[in-house]
Amino acid sequence: MREQRTIFDNIDWQLVFLYFALVLFGWMNIYAAVYNEDHKSIFDFSQQYGKQLIWIVTSLVLALIILITDAKFYSAFAYVFFGLVMFSLVAVLVIGNKTSGAQSWFEIGAFKIQPAEFAKFATNLAVAKYLSMQNINIRQFRTKVVVGSFLIFPLLAILLQNDTGSAIVFVCFVFVLYREGLSGSVLLMGVGLAFLFFMALLVEKFVLIGVIAGVSALVYYLVMKKTRKNLIIISAIVVGASGFVYSVDKIFTDVLESHQKDRINVLIGKEVDPKGVGYNVNQSKIAIGSGGFMGKGFLQGTQTKYDFVPEQSTDFIFCTIGEEWGFVGSTIVVFLFLWMMVRIIIISERQRSDFTRIYGYGLASILFFHFTINVGMALGILPVIGIPLPFFSYGGSSLWSFTILFFIFIKLDSYRLNLL
Repeated sequence: MREQRTIFDNIDWQLVFLYFALVLFGWMNIYAAVYNEDHKSIFDFSQQYGKQLIWIVTSLVLALIILITDAKFYSAFAYVFFGLVMFSLVAVLVIGNKTSGAQSWFEIGAFKIQPAEFAKFATNLAVAKYLSMQNINIRQFRTKVVVGSFLIFPLLAILLQNDTGSAIVFVCFVFVLYREGLSGSVLLMGVGLAFLFFMALLVEKFVLIGVIAGVSALVYYLVMKKTRKNLIIISAIVVGASGFVYSVDKIFTDVLESHQKDRINVLIGKEVDPKGVGYNVNQSKIAIGSGGFMGKGFLQGTQTKYDFVPEQSTDFIFCTIGEEWGFVGSTIVVFLFLWMMVRIIIISERQRSDFTRIYGYGLASILFFHFTINVGMALGILPVIGIPLPFFSYGGSSLWSFTILFFIFIKLDSYRLNLL
């Protein structure tokens, strides 16, 4: 065992470099997205780019506090963090303020705080704490119930705030559970249900069920052993899938909000509305496509300059990258995110501590989900659900949340040569 002499001992500087690179590049693109000729200074605190600088500086303070805190603190108080954040998720329903139809914000003077963002790191800590306990097996029913409770409570609380995008982020924890031994069939089932949901909106129900039955029959006769047990399993899958297919219309009609239904219809081509529901995505694709190979140059994007894309500094920040920095700049940003996620997984696998490994996989899963969905929205290949691009999108809650998530992992990793 080797003791740390300073807070910077054993820190993974690759991750620190990636954090600063993404945050600074994000700040530049927020400046470009909302650039104002009358407020040219990037340090103008009356503009979003000036306010974002405040969030960046305070995030660095948070990062420093995390690094000087004993690594054991995060494991010891994991459930306390979870409890406090869950309380805030309930409290915001009572005393919070509504923004863009979602009652998910606390207003503190001129600033707003969104507790749903902090639920990510709190849930990650709680799940890592529980799964790292001795004699815990993810295949046991009790373990699945407890971990499921950690995920379902924040998901439902955020859904009640009418913030579907932030709620479904918690689905990404299935990747963590899969790494810890959850059957791959669960992951496959989730992907299959998502595929069936969209297909049920596009194809006649009886045709889709016929295809499901036919494919299942081929799998049974050509792949599986012809036993009574396997026949029952295949039959149950066909019946369950058929029931789900016929329930899609009710879910689509009664559960989803009207704007969510419109966005899905535009995505799958059932509606064409370039000036209405599909306006954001259409303008985003125009902006990205117009950037070409090298981009139009910093502050030279016409789609950006003339405010054609709504929410361009938040949900659609990637189209600013595409327009002004082109394919080359977009590729660099994608590479930096992939480098970060791969590095986190590599570091997670070298851990002696189960807690740190599980937490690291949770961090990688959250980053992957946010990155994939946000870029997919900007490119028009995924529904618009309104989640930020980590370290890039304007907003203090998001930057604080990802900074806390990120630097807790860096601190835990720096302690890897000590016994946790």
